[in-house]
Amino acid sequence: MFSLEQKRKVLKETDLFVLDMDGTFYLENDILDGSLDFLEAVKASGKDYIFFTNNSSTSPKLYIEKLARMNCHIGRDKIMTSGDVMIRYLKSNYPGKSVYLLGTKALEETFEEEGIALFNRENKEADLNNIPDIVVVGFDKTLTYEKLTNACTYIRNGALFLATHLDINCPVKDGFIPDCGAICAAIGLSTGKEPKYVGKPFKETVDMVVDATGVAKEAITFVGDRIYTDVATGVKNGAKGVLVLTGEAGVSDIDKSDVKPDAVYDSIKEMGQHLTEMLKN
Repeated sequence: MFSLEQKRKVLKETDLFVLDMDGTFYLENDILDGSLDFLEAVKASGKDYIFFTNNSSTSPKLYIEKLARMNCHIGRDKIMTSGDVMIRYLKSNYPGKSVYLLGTKALEETFEEEGIALFNRENKEADLNNIPDIVVVGFDKTLTYEKLTNACTYIRNGALFLATHLDINCPVKDGFIPDCGAICAAIGLSTGKEPKYVGKPFKETVDMVVDATGVAKEAITFVGDRIYTDVATGVKNGAKGVLVLTGEAGVSDIDKSDVKPDAVYDSIKEMGQHLTEMLKN
């Protein structure tokens, strides 16, 4: 589908690789073959990388610990999540506003550490005399019917509806589990409202990466296993987007999509092999 020349051209023009995690670098708790070799090839090529995951169910601290168990040791500056983008968005656009969060304990703690005013932490029955300014939906693996009901009630009665990312399913070893986008779909059907998303593939994510790294977006390549998030982030926002075939999307999905990747690789292992070969030439 993509020639060797095109695959290597994308790698040559890239200064910063923004790597998806689950389905790209690892699958659940198992690192994918060649992932660490890819990072070494990036360094040897004088390029750089960061991790970016739309999965907002886990804090950056816990992701760092998880990667360390896979012998991948990084600092906080090497990882971003859609939760980070949401925090930045809230601080920039709605400072001091109260937020009802559908998220895990880890996401709650991250929001609190960054000074976001969380509303109704105990998830009591919604009180229409006391409504938060904003409802934020993340990948909430602790979701209850009570949380869902409260979120719908608040949104129906005027709270702004925001969400960390639009992923519908999260890949696991035996298939997929419902992700943030699926939760938002339920809320949307109930309320008639659609959320604003800020993670991949939206401009807010690219802006945060550029601001944090100082790399021009034209020299950034988003790498991942999903066309509608990972690839689209680059393609739709002035960067590059490449697909790896180790997670959700397959080659057949490309023809069905309006978003076309700049290149397709079997895995980041293949990307690393190309980078290493390019160094020899």
